[in-house]
Amino acid sequence: MHIYRSMNTIKAITFDLDDTLYDNSDIVEKSEEEIVKYLQSYEGLQHLTVSELHLEKKVMLVSNPEIYHDVVVWRIETIKSLLNKAKIPSEKWSNIIDETLDTFNFWRHKMHVPQSTHALLTKLATKVPLAVITNGNVDVNKIGLSDYFQFSLRGGADGRSKPFPEIFNLAINKLAVPAGNILHVGDNLLTDVNGAINNGLLACWINIFNQDIFHLSDARCLPHIEISQLSELENLL
Repeated sequence: MHIYRSMNTIKAITFDLDDTLYDNSDIVEKSEEEIVKYLQSYEGLQHLTVSELHLEKKVMLVSNPEIYHDVVVWRIETIKSLLNKAKIPSEKWSNIIDETLDTFNFWRHKMHVPQSTHALLTKLATKVPLAVITNGNVDVNKIGLSDYFQFSLRGGADGRSKPFPEIFNLAINKLAVPAGNILHVGDNLLTDVNGAINNGLLACWINIFNQDIFHLSDARCLPHIEISQLSELENLL
């Protein structure tokens, strides 16, 4: 553990999900591969590739930059565009989109949450309120984590995504704890660390790749603390 800034008393903790509470490597990639396989069953999309899916996502982002804040809406609009370009009748879109999203969500929730994470959250939840602030679309109910958290906020559905202030402010209001007494834990230096500090929260960076923060281009500011293992959080309370 590295401590870079003095800290107030921690009275609540908010968590990012992906690559913070579990290993998310390859999960999204696998999910996208599966939806491409599904879409390939439709005439006009037989030769669709993951690369083309990614390209279409970029086209959607260029045409509507604000779509970045809600990954679900972004995915839906990408699928619609692909269906339109394949000249698939619009009356079929609803069912195809629902099936595609169901396929994606099935594989998206196939991550393994370590028992050590469950054990830590069990202990922390007896000491302070816990909550989730995520930019992704993982449902804590589907991965067995809902019992630990008072609520889970998602970018798009609950305001602009991290590092923007709306979603942090909503968490602060729902916890009814001063921002300076809330520790936000995440792996991303921009969305989690910079977002938390700019909105008055304490920031904990989980350095999952053992990188040197002083040599990272996306480091805008130092977190209050840096950890390499989630279990180190228990030492703070």
